[in-house]
Amino acid sequence: MSEALAPVGERQAETAVNEPLGRRYRRFVFTRWATLLGFGLALMLSFIWDVATGPSLFPLADIWTGLFDRGALDPAREVILWDVRLPYAVMAVIVGAALGLAGAEMQTVLNNPLASPFTLGVAAAATFGAAVAIVLGLHLPLLGENLAVPAMAFLAAAGATLLILMLVRAWGASTDSIVLFGIALLFTFEALVWLMQYVADGDTLQQIVFWTMGSLGRANWNNITIVAIVLAICLVFSLRGVWAMTALRSGEGQAQSFGIHVERLRLVVLLRVSLLAGTALAFVGTIGFVGLVGPHIARLALGEDHRFYLPGSALAGALMLSLASVASKSLIPGVIIPIGIVTALVGVPLFMLLIVARGRLR
Repeated sequence: MSEALAPVGERQAETAVNEPLGRRYRRFVFTRWATLLGFGLALMLSFIWDVATGPSLFPLADIWTGLFDRGALDPAREVILWDVRLPYAVMAVIVGAALGLAGAEMQTVLNNPLASPFTLGVAAAATFGAAVAIVLGLHLPLLGENLAVPAMAFLAAAGATLLILMLVRAWGASTDSIVLFGIALLFTFEALVWLMQYVADGDTLQQIVFWTMGSLGRANWNNITIVAIVLAICLVFSLRGVWAMTALRSGEGQAQSFGIHVERLRLVVLLRVSLLAGTALAFVGTIGFVGLVGPHIARLALGEDHRFYLPGSALAGALMLSLASVASKSLIPGVIIPIGIVTALVGVPLFMLLIVARGRLR
């Protein structure tokens, strides 16, 4: 068959094969950056939508004016915008990014697409640590009351992560065994949270229940600053290790042949994951599926190159939680549904759709 009569698909495939490697690589990088830009634009639109959504009408023009000139708004609208709407929307973006990044890194170092801070019990451990701090009324030295709770959440999350690492190092467990161990850890910490609820008085019980349902209602600028600083620090170290993480996706043996100390990399990454998940969930409670679904969305759109996959997972997680925030205020007029309920209701069918889409792509 002559070249002119060859089917279009075959001619395109032949063109792609014959295309210079440098041009193909530039197109690959350009496509990934364009996808990340698309994620960023979608997140920006979702953020504006989230700020504009609420019980009281707040036109976009007033939001725009209030962002740059607080004095132009009347006192009531200024309070609504700066003390309610913006902290709520910003916390959704930052916590979603932290959970998305944590889930992506955990899936890579454990080589398991089902791994996430929620499914492996890290989130439940963080909730247990926070519940202990609430019930006991802890005030850690040099830390105020506001930082004692996230500190305990982080310590509990780090303890759960170390248990997973001990399983890997002591018994050389398979990835399936690690997931099963994580599920057992999840139920164990949930039982311990129930125990804390049982011994708590009325006020502390209300706080613990609030945590387990997940909510952005306690967002304020101090909490946002803490989570943002932790996310920024972890993101810097994550981006420094993108080549090692990409090599690890090709296999542990392959990574070791490149001189990568896999055990040390796994330990550092899992501790970073526990810091991200523990700090983020300490202020908003248990929020599931963001750390699981966000990385899968990024993987479908960007592939396994961690230069793009890790920031893409953070953006996908932020977008997912920002949209969930909008839904939590819109599903029932006049009522704000705890965002953990929304992510659970939406996350399950979305995760199943992603699995079906991934199967068709193969």
